[in-house]
Parts: sequence; C-alpha cells; structure tokens
Amino acid sequence: MARRFERTRRGVGARLDEDERTLLAGLLLEVEDLLDDGRLHLVDPLEALVELSPEATTPTDPALARLLPEAARDDAEAAAEFRRLTEGTLRRRKREALSTARHTLDRPGPLQLDDVEAQAWLTALNDVRLVLATRLELRSDEDAEQLLGRTAQLAPEDPRAWMAAVYDFLTWLQETLVTALTAQLQARPPARGAGT
Repeated sequence: MARRFERTRRGVGARLDEDERTLLAGLLLEVEDLLDDGRLHLVDPLEALVELSPEATTPTDPALARLLPEAARDDAEAAAEFRRLTEGTLRRRKREALSTARHTLDRPGPLQLDDVEAQAWLTALNDVRLVLATRLELRSDEDAEQLLGRTAQLAPEDPRAWMAAVYDFLTWLQETLVTALTAQLQARPPARGAGT
C-alpha cells in the first residue's frame, strides 16, 4: 500500500507496492502515447530545430485537447499560430516528464526522486489526472467531489468506479508530493538581502 511522499536527505521519497507501480507505469505510458503525434522524424531541419508544428490543429480527442489547450479561445487565427509555434515543444516536454516518471518506477526499493524527477512527477501526475478527469467528464472540483461521493453507489463492474478510484489515488499522490516539495521551500532560510 502506498505511503505518502516525504522529504528525505536524498530528495523526495514514497513507497509504492508492485501493483501500484504497475498501474502508474501503465497510465504514464498511455498518456505518453496519447501525446505522440507520430512526427518522430521531421523532414525540414528548421522545423526540427525550433519544433514547429505546421500541420498542428486542435485535437479532436477531448483529453488531448485538454492537455494541449487553445491559447486564445476568441481568436482562431492567433490560436492556430500559437499552436503551430509551440505544440511540438509542449508535446515533447510532457512526454519527457511522463517518461522520466515512468522510468523512476523501474528502480528497486522505495521510490526516491531528485528535484528534477520530482518536477517531472508533478507534470506527469497532473497530465494523467487531466486525461482521467476528461474521460470522467469532470470539469471542476465540485464535479470531482460529487463523483467521489457517488463512487460507492456505482456497480463494481462500472468502469467509472475504477477510474474514480484511480483519480482519487493520483490526486492524493500529487497532493503529498506538493506538500513534500513546499515543505522544503518553507524550511529554507530567507535569501540574503531579503527585506526585514
């Protein structure tokens, strides 16, 4: 059974059992695959250098659209240009965070993260939660609370019951990671020259 993230001398650590590691690795890989646009080998060297996405359009999958939102909802032309200029980089960074988080699960023993890996985990957990929230049609915190309140009434074979339980687990895991990371910030002495 999972034990919360806590600050250690070597970074941030948590305990996950084998089933939890397998579940998390599978979810991380699924979202990583969802973000794969198949453009591994860009033909144009300039496009490859600056990661332009000339054919980028608003995703039709609502979960992918939530991971790659429109920059300007009231200006289609500006949104399309922003997407063309940034989507490749955003997809790559999100996939890198998911991959980093997934690979940390391969280590034996308790999960131990350095600061870079902890940041990757924050991004990865958030993205997996966004995908699950979209699949569960959650738009707000109130929607999530209502669903979790109704989970006990759902039949065990209802896929929403499983997804809601996983969403709740990921939320708890993310909250404990944030708490561990912010505890470190609060414990740091003020920077020299900070106002008194």
